[in-house]
Amino acid sequence: MFNLRFAKDYLLHRLKAKNRHGIHSPFVYRLVDEVIYDFRAKKVYTEVENLRQDLLNDHGIITITDLGAGSHINNQRKKKISDIAKNSLKPPKLAQLLYRLAAYQQPPNIIELGTCLGITTIYLQKAAPGGKVYTLEGCPETAAIATESFNKAGLTNIELITGNFNNTLPVVIEKLPQLDLVFVDGNHQKKATLQYFNWCLPKVHENTLLIFDDIYWSEEMKEAWAEIKAHTQVTVTIDLFWIGLVFFKTGRAKEDFLIKI
Repeated sequence: MFNLRFAKDYLLHRLKAKNRHGIHSPFVYRLVDEVIYDFRAKKVYTEVENLRQDLLNDHGIITITDLGAGSHINNQRKKKISDIAKNSLKPPKLAQLLYRLAAYQQPPNIIELGTCLGITTIYLQKAAPGGKVYTLEGCPETAAIATESFNKAGLTNIELITGNFNNTLPVVIEKLPQLDLVFVDGNHQKKATLQYFNWCLPKVHENTLLIFDDIYWSEEMKEAWAEIKAHTQVTVTIDLFWIGLVFFKTGRAKEDFLIKI
């Protein structure tokens, strides 16, 4: 049932979505043309994908602690690092899009909810080397593997925080003067997604970008995405099916875009 519903949503998105043509907003047109549709090869892609390959080749076994998508229930199971890399890491196309978005924004600070093995984190840090990345992960052993990857990449401006997002995210938000880029990936429940969004709102500004992952993951996530788009502080959203972009540009008419990628 999930696959049928997901396939239907994807087909409908493809039918309704636009490419760069027909976009009348100069801001969105430039973002689509210069960032989203920039498919040129980049040296950094090879560097990070080599790290991904190391993880795909690592058959070591770690204990995964699942916080129950944000609940207080801890489930533990053994998994191969290679299997996690294969099934849980963002695919190169999407991870590289996140890199381009961060490179375009050049945010002084980045918050990532859901470190996994750290590949997306590395892309984000390399995109904005002058900024600091705060990456939050629920599983200690997964976080340890990610830290090894950060060390291999020679990155030192990443702060990895382990624990339940409900406890760790408010602390990070509290200590930052403003939020520049936030990537929400790691809890695909409506209540949690909207909670994170609402926690961010007091510190968003003209150039803030919030990115929500898996906005069509479930009916709950679709409902959460609809509520986020409708919020009065949100002025521009871009629905790329796999992820949703949220902007808070002032002095603009409220617009929602569906873009093919």
